[in-house]
Amino acid sequence: MRNIPRNLQTSALAVAVIGALAFASNAHAAGFQLKENSVRSMGSAFAGTAAKTGDSSVVTNNPAVMTQFEGNTFQIDLTAIDLSYEFKGTATDAFGRPMTGGNGGDAGGLTPVPAMSYIRKLDNGVALGAMISAPFGLKTEYEDGWVGRYFAHTSDVRIVDLALSGAVDLSDHFSVGIGVIVSRADVTLSRSVDFGTLLYSNPATRPLPFAQPQAADGFIEIAGDDTGYGWLVGAHFRPTDKVAIGVSYRSEIDYDIRGTADWTVPGNVAAVFGASPLTAQLFQDGPGGAKLTTPSVLQVGATWQATDRLALMATWSRTGWESLREVRIQFERPDPDAVEPFEWSNSTFASIGAEYKLNERWTLRGGVAEDETPTSIAHRTPRLPDDDRRWYSIGATWQFSDALDLNFGLTHIKPKDPKVNFSSGGSSIAGPFDGSANLYGVSAQYRF
Repeated sequence: MRNIPRNLQTSALAVAVIGALAFASNAHAAGFQLKENSVRSMGSAFAGTAAKTGDSSVVTNNPAVMTQFEGNTFQIDLTAIDLSYEFKGTATDAFGRPMTGGNGGDAGGLTPVPAMSYIRKLDNGVALGAMISAPFGLKTEYEDGWVGRYFAHTSDVRIVDLALSGAVDLSDHFSVGIGVIVSRADVTLSRSVDFGTLLYSNPATRPLPFAQPQAADGFIEIAGDDTGYGWLVGAHFRPTDKVAIGVSYRSEIDYDIRGTADWTVPGNVAAVFGASPLTAQLFQDGPGGAKLTTPSVLQVGATWQATDRLALMATWSRTGWESLREVRIQFERPDPDAVEPFEWSNSTFASIGAEYKLNERWTLRGGVAEDETPTSIAHRTPRLPDDDRRWYSIGATWQFSDALDLNFGLTHIKPKDPKVNFSSGGSSIAGPFDGSANLYGVSAQYRF
């Protein structure tokens, strides 16, 4: 068998990796970024995160703020992301015929995102901290045999950080901090493969009865992992007792994700490939991988204690998604490299919020945010139904005792107009997604 297009040989694995790593869940910040490392901050739409005190997630969000703590502080956060969205468009095969199958059902679900942090303030103005959090990730699953099965089925991406940070006061009004990040990425991805279209593309196999679009579906799943390393820095300026300004920067982190590709090839298709030594080694289980770079994040935050009871805050952040220009899939078997364009742009996040101390026990908070997507319609797939979104957040802190605070948060996220219009391997999919997300959070902070 000759003249099999190389892009069809390798696009199954390439699109699976790229699509999942780039999927923009409506439950998260733009792209596949997760901001949910603090329920206290979530209650005000993460306004002032890089500047405000009292939240030990600053170990990651801005280590310079750690000098404003006393003694030991331990905090644990749990956010449940309840994502719901359904595809409302149509799909066609390589002949332009309607794709068989349903709309994929509700591809979302309930996903927990935990975080844990600890800060130790020393007597000499130095503070040390450690934090475990999930800065990037997603989990989605479509129903078997849906109309977009050649673009996406299951995506499970988990990136977990361990941050070790230190900070020091340079004066009564200014402190700086620095940290190192050890990050672990685990990826499991899958989608269907249209072997019927692949066989039809070759004149030698075109007469076969199953050499038709949608007539010989296979499946590809890839799982891989790697550990990457990064760093973060921050500064905290307190010009008055009522005003604070914070700036932090998180570096890019490189991963060389290595794993295995598990192909499911229909028996009649496998017999065709096995008939020639030129094609017998194609679509065989084996090792493969891709390089991934998660973006840098720049944050600027400010807080103003307007009255004894009321505090106002704001955040502006920039995520450097331009680090994802392409993903190159490399195989240790004869399949050639697959290169897929990414072409994301840097995105911004802006929020404003307020806190009101109702009484000695209760503090209420709220905020709104505008979150810009890094994607464009030209490169969106069903794994990337992203668009600009708005956040609406409320929260509260209950001071249970002098040592223990309990925090609660609720956020509703609504994308502006998520839709796709994408073609690959002869198939096309186009139309809107109907979706939104709710975030439910609870946390506890203990000081000793």
